[in-house]
Amino acid sequence: MNLPVAPAILRTGLFRDMDLLEKIRNLPTQPGVYLYKNPEGEVIYVGKAKNLRARVRSYLLEASQANAKTGSLMREAVDIEYILVANEHEALALENNLIKQRKPRFNILLRDDKTYPYVKLTLADRFPKVFVTRRLRKDGAAYYGPYFPGNLAYRIVELIHRSFLLPSCKVDLSRYHPRACLQYYIHRCLGPCVEDLTTPDLYKDAVRDAQLFLEGRHAELERTLTTRMIAAAEAEQFEAAARLRDQISTVHQLQEKQRIATAEQGDDADVFGYHFEAGSLAVNLFHVRGGKIVDRREFFWEDLPDLLDPATADGEDANTEVPFHAGTVFSALLKQLYIDQQYVPRSILVPVDFDDRETLATLLTERTGRRIELIVPQRGEKRSLIDLAGQNAKQSYTQRFRVMEPSRKAIQEALADALMLPELPRRIECFDISHIQGAETVASLVVWEDGKMNKQAYRKFKVMTVLGVDDFASMREVVSRRYRRLKEEGQPMPSLILVDGGLGQLHAAAEALESLDLGSGGLACPPLASIAKREEVIYLYGNEEEPLVLDRRSPVLHLIQLIRDESHRFAVGYHRQRRSMRDRESELLNIPGVGALTRQRLLSHFGSLRDVQLATAESLASVVPRKTAESIWRHFHQEEKAAPVS
Repeated sequence: MNLPVAPAILRTGLFRDMDLLEKIRNLPTQPGVYLYKNPEGEVIYVGKAKNLRARVRSYLLEASQANAKTGSLMREAVDIEYILVANEHEALALENNLIKQRKPRFNILLRDDKTYPYVKLTLADRFPKVFVTRRLRKDGAAYYGPYFPGNLAYRIVELIHRSFLLPSCKVDLSRYHPRACLQYYIHRCLGPCVEDLTTPDLYKDAVRDAQLFLEGRHAELERTLTTRMIAAAEAEQFEAAARLRDQISTVHQLQEKQRIATAEQGDDADVFGYHFEAGSLAVNLFHVRGGKIVDRREFFWEDLPDLLDPATADGEDANTEVPFHAGTVFSALLKQLYIDQQYVPRSILVPVDFDDRETLATLLTERTGRRIELIVPQRGEKRSLIDLAGQNAKQSYTQRFRVMEPSRKAIQEALADALMLPELPRRIECFDISHIQGAETVASLVVWEDGKMNKQAYRKFKVMTVLGVDDFASMREVVSRRYRRLKEEGQPMPSLILVDGGLGQLHAAAEALESLDLGSGGLACPPLASIAKREEVIYLYGNEEEPLVLDRRSPVLHLIQLIRDESHRFAVGYHRQRRSMRDRESELLNIPGVGALTRQRLLSHFGSLRDVQLATAESLASVVPRKTAESIWRHFHQEEKAAPVS
């Protein structure tokens, strides 16, 4: 089989050898997922296909025709892997999982991390509790939701506390305690933490009532409560009967509200609209529940040249002449939003069609057990909703991108004037140190470039030479490592180096720069400044006696704070990651009977070390042998340790 490879592509050096071409020639014609890799072995694109060979061959043709996205991809790709599946539905699900795991930069990634809360009922526990959570786990608990708006979940849990007296405290209910907490005395808990305050049967009834309530089976719940109320009254247990009467009243009121809503309003739906302009995209998602818009979600992508395709554009914004693949965006967005979700609304309204819309609708239908429709309305009320979402997306775009654009140069000029910079700052690099009492000391480097944060240029540092608490020495080390490398590679220096801290951190960074003797390498030593957290005072190296105090409404101060806060966030995130890795390596392995495999089994089942610590002995015994489970439980719950013998 001869593949259509354009001479222009070969001249670019895309195929340094023929391995990639040979692999493409030998690809099967079955459904599957393919992964393009760069020379470093990183996955840079994940796609799915009904026919792997035909789809992957098409990239060569598209690249030869100067398709922007495909050309960039194929210039970097040197290898390809594939995974065969039984059908297109499985390919769709596998593609979504791989994109979320690998985060390939040529795929359209969902960067919004907003999640909606669920109500969790811990049915696997001896005495189940009720919580609000945003994480779904396979831990034997029942999850209900998601709830819109988010505070609705908290109101429901509060109602369950008040009406069914189930707790959500952190008290270990696998054993009894000497006395109950305040929640029992204010009648918000049945008191399972203390022996004889309640009985297993009474608690089981309360859990069953809460389940019926959360599942929306209000009529059945009302009948059950009425039967128990009559029995309690006949047994002259008047206090229990009064409590059941109040529960019936609450359920009855909820039923009436639900009947009114059902009679007057329609089904649940999610509605999408978008606005694309100058390489940036804003998408709005309206959550319609019971016929009312109960919440709105915003998504943004900046600088999307890889989505531009003059030859095959399927949509064009009124305010730009550059065509844009709207269908490609919504295909990727909907997969990442809905495939792994427990709840999917019956109707999803999208403004444009895309190739695998029907396949995705069928997959969601199979996974949810009820029919899910992905609709592209052209007229009527549904189209009006999409137009409304589009108008809001345009407003979101204006607030996110357009408002700052006219003043970007003005802010750069003001920043250069305030910090006495020799030229307009094009690139600012900011450092921050993070540790807890000297443990797992790390540092972050974030980059502001051409008016926005450049996350591709962020760097993490593990401090190697400093023991104990010494922020100054840590700052000296990471600044030295960073700019020694730039000097050795002949890379340009930033317009400004910013450090998080006061004069101590500023002078430590200055010492590191001076030790590098940048002038001998033909590089100018960049300006250096620091910003102190509490006072928000800016110190300029060489002019420390006159610190800069800007007005709190100054856009220059806001920009510096934004960069500083981003460096702090990035450093803290890396420190937590390092600490978590340390905990995983050490804590469980210190327990007799727990080895590497047992540790991995526990963490895979419970999700985190904290959840292992909170687990009951019975829960642990479902994963590891009983003797090991008891050893683990004692390790985390033994209150008194034997005193050393003198």
